[in-house]
Amino acid sequence: MTDTPFMSGPPSGGASGGTSGAGTRRVALVTGAAGGLGREFAVALAARGHRIAGLDLADMSGTGELVGDAFHPVRADVTDPEEVEAAVQETADRFGGLHIVVNNAGIYPPLEFEDTALEDWRRIMRVNLDGPFLVARAALPHLKAAGWGRIVNIASAVVFLGPPDLVAYTTSKAGLVGFTRALASAVGAHGITVNAIAPGLTRTATAARTTGADGGFERVRDLQVVRAVAEPGDLVSTLLYVCGEGSGFLTGQTINVDGGSAMH
Repeated sequence: MTDTPFMSGPPSGGASGGTSGAGTRRVALVTGAAGGLGREFAVALAARGHRIAGLDLADMSGTGELVGDAFHPVRADVTDPEEVEAAVQETADRFGGLHIVVNNAGIYPPLEFEDTALEDWRRIMRVNLDGPFLVARAALPHLKAAGWGRIVNIASAVVFLGPPDLVAYTTSKAGLVGFTRALASAVGAHGITVNAIAPGLTRTATAARTTGADGGFERVRDLQVVRAVAEPGDLVSTLLYVCGEGSGFLTGQTINVDGGSAMH
């Protein structure tokens, strides 16, 4: 894939930035890009013509094979401020800017509340809440310099449901929803939107290890209006919508994509 100029500011068309995004190449950073939703998101954004940096501690060669030359892997821990700063700067240096941030990295440990040690709690908060904070903070100067940006935080539908074995996880994702709203207010004047997507239980390798073996997918499916197990591809259209050139008036929102198990 050959490099072509990308637009450093919003195209004509007011705050919405136009309607299609055709011909506009952006640079996107996707955390947790080694597999699951992160891989799906990286592939989908690349298919729109964007250049992609994947940030993960795991091997991202599988994602790179699917995306091709538009993909650049960056190994970093989202909870380490120095590693995050270096990863974001490497992305901007590699591609000449940064426009889209997808905070997808997270951990999903089912723990009964009374079995949750303080270190368990802190680790979940570090990855699921501190990580998006550090990545967004590092990315913000680059988005402001571009005069256009999309920050997308991957929350969870559990914030609307409150399952008893996911107290720490639910709390971290509820915090991410609050972070989304407040950050949207803080950066809107710079042409940057901040939104969250709240998936239901989705068939990824991580979810299969933690909840799939005992029929968790089927139990959740039976609580949904749409009686199907969610696949990573079911989240793609929502991601592309909130990242699109025409979505400049959508900010501070949490979009629930869970087959109708929680309606709000």
